[in-house]
Amino acid sequence: MKDVLLRALARTGLIGHAYRAYELARALASRRVAGSAGGLPLPPARLMVKVAGTPDPTWFLESGELAARSIAEAMEGVGRGMDELGSILDLGCGCGRVVRHWRHLSAEVHGTDANDALVAWCRANLPFGHFRTNRVAPPLDYGAESFDLVYALSVLTHLPAELQLPWMRELSRVLRPGGHLLLTIHGHAYAGRLTRSELRSFEAGELVVRWPRAAGTNLCTVFHPESYVRESLAEGFALEAFLPEGAKGNPPQDLVLLRKD
Repeated sequence: MKDVLLRALARTGLIGHAYRAYELARALASRRVAGSAGGLPLPPARLMVKVAGTPDPTWFLESGELAARSIAEAMEGVGRGMDELGSILDLGCGCGRVVRHWRHLSAEVHGTDANDALVAWCRANLPFGHFRTNRVAPPLDYGAESFDLVYALSVLTHLPAELQLPWMRELSRVLRPGGHLLLTIHGHAYAGRLTRSELRSFEAGELVVRWPRAAGTNLCTVFHPESYVRESLAEGFALEAFLPEGAKGNPPQDLVLLRKD
């Protein structure tokens, strides 16, 4: 029934409006009042639901901390501590779910997102960071070789096929030589959610994309076979780690760590 309704909305061109209304309804259902945690403000429910899928502040904070920890552990696994980095970029920073946990780093902390309201909130409430907006398609508003680490948590999971490789090339451009790119993706753990046709494509190593016209929103959902990651996404990079269900703050997504040579 859900898929039938979504297809009907897609035919009428109203699917984007309907999904935004759904997010707003979830936010309005929350009784949470504005607060703070760890000395930093919490975003309002209407923003939180866009990045965490729920207005629950406990999960917003816990998942952000878990994500930050998994990033740090992945970097330590290749011999680079977070305190050794000069600059970090959070692509798809949202309202600071992860980036808020870098406030004590000596590195320059940057975040960028396609949603103006999310970026405005970060600018107003996370003074230790530097935040910009970007479009759903590249390029980014940063110079070449600007960052030691770029991470994109559940970003490629919401971009259609034609934007996947252009974004990989753009992220390579802004990385310094020897810099790292960390991604999280919908991998084999999501196979049970696929239709039979989608599963055949997935097992053949093909990218599976739902609702590509809603690119950049949570409605557009993309599933990455491991072979696609190794043979296509990782082209031009050294693959340093592929951890099935390793994205602790985005369960049960896979974690991919790449190095720019």
